[in-house]
Amino acid sequence: MISLLLPSEQEDTVSQFFQVHPENPQARLIKQAVEIIKAGGLVIYPTDSSYALGCQLGDKSAIERIRRLRQLDDKHNFTLMCCDLSQLGLFAKVDTGAFRALKAHTPGPYTFILNATREVPRLILHPKRRTIGLRVPKHPIAQALLEELGEPLMSVSLILPGESVPMSDPYEMRQTLERQVDLIIDGGMGGISASTVINLTGDEPEVVRVGCGDPSPFGVEV
Repeated sequence: MISLLLPSEQEDTVSQFFQVHPENPQARLIKQAVEIIKAGGLVIYPTDSSYALGCQLGDKSAIERIRRLRQLDDKHNFTLMCCDLSQLGLFAKVDTGAFRALKAHTPGPYTFILNATREVPRLILHPKRRTIGLRVPKHPIAQALLEELGEPLMSVSLILPGESVPMSDPYEMRQTLERQVDLIIDGGMGGISASTVINLTGDEPEVVRVGCGDPSPFGVEV
């Protein structure tokens, strides 16, 4: 019987801390992590860019906890972490040009802003543009979580209010956030650069944020 720390507003709740192999994730720990997510928990997990904060798609309470922790307004574009392009296509409207860009750069450290389909819960959409960020990460732990979960993971980069770079040290995360999240997955030191964000909703791709993904294929030299 797996003992889960269910999310709550109690200040004395301490998160669980799983040390997961970054190349060969332990199936038992991945399964426990997904059960925590499905129970409404917030999880910190590694991606191929930086650590991210995630919760189950459409979980209003968990999403509001993320908004408070990150101090996000309703105009922030949340990201759906998807296991592959087939899953991504269920949640975004992808034309031929966008598909070429996605196929060439996924999986990888890019977030693509696309027009959302009706499968995306309204509470995570941009209120005016009805857009959503989507990613297919190239990281064994992130991929293992997504495959076990069977649906996208609602995510944001783990950048705390007032900071410009993501947190990278799992032990620092534990010290700082152990009473604000339900699970921290330690997959080793993380990157200090978030994903590169590309808007594919216009006539031409637009680089919204330069991160660790090379923006030069989209017309931005660094």
